[in-house]
Formats: sequence, C-alpha cells, structure tokens
Amino acid sequence: MNKRGHVLNAVLLSIGLGYLLEPAGDETTFAMIVAIGVPVMLGALFPDVDTAFGRHRKTLHNLPVLAAFVAFPLYFDNLQFVWIGILTHYILDVAGSKRGIALFYPVWKREFGLPTGVAVKSRLADVVMVAVTVAELVAAALLIYMAPEWAHEIGRQALGI
Repeated sequence: MNKRGHVLNAVLLSIGLGYLLEPAGDETTFAMIVAIGVPVMLGALFPDVDTAFGRHRKTLHNLPVLAAFVAFPLYFDNLQFVWIGILTHYILDVAGSKRGIALFYPVWKREFGLPTGVAVKSRLADVVMVAVTVAELVAAALLIYMAPEWAHEIGRQALGI
C-alpha cells in the first residue's frame, strides 16, 4: 500500500473507531476521533520510516516492533493507540499489496501477503484500502460490542451458572 492509502486508512479508521467508542455524534465523539486519530496516524506512518534506513518492509514491518508499541503504554503511560496505526499499516501491506511484509524479521526474512493485494500504483489501491478499512471496523465493532458478552457467557458456563 502507498503512503496515501495508509493515511486514508488511518483517517477513516479513526472516524469509525471514534463513533464506535462514543456513538453520541456530538463533541464527545469528535474528541474521541481526535484522541484516537493522532496516535493512529503516527502509528500508520511509523513503519515506513524504514525506507530511510534498514530494509523496507522488514526492519520496521514485523511483530517485534508491533509488540514494542503494544507494551509501550504499560511502561510510559502514553501512546495508547499508536499500536493500532502500526497494526493497520501491517494489515494494509499484507492484504492490500502484492509484496506483503516480513512479519518475523529478523529471525525469518520471508515476506507474507494475501492474494487480495494489488500493485502500489494500481487504480484499485483505494478500493482495496476501503475494503480493508471496512473489515477492520467490523472486527473492531465485534471486539467492542460482542467480546464482553462472549466473555461473560464463557464465564457463566465455566462456573456452571
């Protein structure tokens, strides 16, 4: 996916997540969109810093980098949503581009991708980006609204209630 696709994905995802988390449609929704949007945008752009050093789609496009950003807020109490931008960057590069990414770099240099990918300069790149963004928002909605209910039901079953 190209930089434009990553930026549009981050913007659309931030708007969608803002409405999923604060569905009122008022200033609280807008505040949530901004609170999520800035770190998601930073995270969406961060992996491509490896175009300036290292090996692109390897050095900063892997699971150890994502894990570091997931853990970062636990130690420093900031950047809570940057990992979402990084994760969606990876998803776009795996599902939206022909090349894929080296998820397990530096241990394994093989690049992984899905057959749904298109060339970076393809006229279908925006269509694929929107489709991936919709899928990400559906997954987020399921996690936000259904996961607590599923966990509650599993807990009830485990206790025999």
